[in-house]
Amino acid sequence: MIIKDDLFQTGNREKVWDKYCGFLDLSLPDFMEIQEQMLEKQLDIVRTSKLAGKFMPYHPGNIAEFRDAVPLTTYDDYAGFLMEKNEDALAVKPYCWARSTGRCGCKKWVPYTERAIEMFGIVGVASMILACANNRGEVNIGSKVKMLLNLPPAPYVIGLLADIMVPCLDARVIAPAIGYAEDDYESKLQAGFATAMRTGVDVLSCLATMLITTGDRLVENPGVMSFGWKALYPHVMWRLMKAWVSSRREGRAILPRDLWPLEGLCCYGIGGCVYREKLKYYWGRDPLQSYGSAETGMIAINAWNKKHLTFMPSSCFLEFIPEGEWLRGRENPRYKPQTVLFDEVEPGRRYELVITSFHGMPFLRYRMGDLIKVMALEDREAGIRLPQVDFETRIADIIDIAGSTRLDEETIWKAIANTGVKYEDWSARAETEDGRDVLRLYIELKSETALGELNRGIRRELKALARDYIDAEDGQDIPPLHLYPVSRGSFRRYYEEKRKEGADLAWLRPPHMNAPDDVISQLVRISQGSKAEINA
Repeated sequence: MIIKDDLFQTGNREKVWDKYCGFLDLSLPDFMEIQEQMLEKQLDIVRTSKLAGKFMPYHPGNIAEFRDAVPLTTYDDYAGFLMEKNEDALAVKPYCWARSTGRCGCKKWVPYTERAIEMFGIVGVASMILACANNRGEVNIGSKVKMLLNLPPAPYVIGLLADIMVPCLDARVIAPAIGYAEDDYESKLQAGFATAMRTGVDVLSCLATMLITTGDRLVENPGVMSFGWKALYPHVMWRLMKAWVSSRREGRAILPRDLWPLEGLCCYGIGGCVYREKLKYYWGRDPLQSYGSAETGMIAINAWNKKHLTFMPSSCFLEFIPEGEWLRGRENPRYKPQTVLFDEVEPGRRYELVITSFHGMPFLRYRMGDLIKVMALEDREAGIRLPQVDFETRIADIIDIAGSTRLDEETIWKAIANTGVKYEDWSARAETEDGRDVLRLYIELKSETALGELNRGIRRELKALARDYIDAEDGQDIPPLHLYPVSRGSFRRYYEEKRKEGADLAWLRPPHMNAPDDVISQLVRISQGSKAEINA
């Protein structure tokens, strides 16, 4: 059961920091000792369960025996039990079930034990503290913190986190949920901002791209944020006046940070990495990023300096498949990739993450399908003595061209953003043209743009960001990047069609990377239909 943490009302900031953010003070040997102890406890809990018995032929006596005895697994190995919510096969009766967005192609159901929920809540509260902190030990939030949360609802795992954090902090949630469809996030966000004109907001958590869109619209058209009769409230009028004065003093348009000064900003989605500086400019705070999944909950977050991610030692047991190993495994499905532990990772290298659940949850040596990059073995400036990592990409999202070029979402997104072109959305994938592999970019532009110039600009940025792309372009007779401009409004109309179809959350918009044929066909059909209407 999730209840309010009275520790916030005591005013003892040191104890609050130690409970929620003390992991940032650990040494690497301390981290590994916690990992070993938690793994031993987990194996004791699950060893008699039917599901664990499928993978664990005997009870391992140590980490080495565990890694030798238990094979690497994927969700397909658990689906027969978890998709049916077969609780008899589990070691611990679930407190609740969470689900993924369906981004992998199908939804995943995951059981959460009561202890896992408690730990999930601790990590979530830690993210709120760190979002509002500028230095080690700072705790700038307390009971009744005002939070604007524009998140998918439970049982999506990110909505589950919100349901846990709110009672822990005894927070006041500003986002209105009544009167809006569950997937109508844009309307809910605007309604939340309208309410926040009266109440103010301390912490904002939202999809990064939506925050960028809100900022863009406010700058381009200040009248777009209409508050109607609510603008007559004295608090609203005062807030508008202060925003106007601040913008005029600095000789710029009104920005979101003028209207809603924040203590902390939490973003999800890879757009937070692409538009980090723009988010800070619009909203006045460095965005805090985190990493997690439906299978794990949140397991790594930024520290107070908002630079790289730091793993939590008591969320799950960590193993890492070196990039060369997973590439070899992709080429030969029968090959069994080798892993290294957290104290064996090397800076500058990429790894596929493998986790084993703690707290009675079901996953053993589970391949996340995500690539992370180790940026450094410590953060000397912040005094953090643990490896610092960044999320790179989902392996399934890597675009492979001609077997020699591998591009991830962040690289392509940055290349587009760095050209300065104004666009609504995009989707990229490898296609074959005249017998050759090319990178096809479907993009909706907001204004008339010379496609040849844009093509050259994106190629130039790709060359600066990705060595693989330079090699591919130099080795082919035709440019490997081909643009397909879709008509204005195509992505919005696609969204509306998918909503009516009842699509899963992750498929309401075309994925940025490797969209299936049926998705691209639908987008192209919508675009061509729009062009026909214009020409009629």
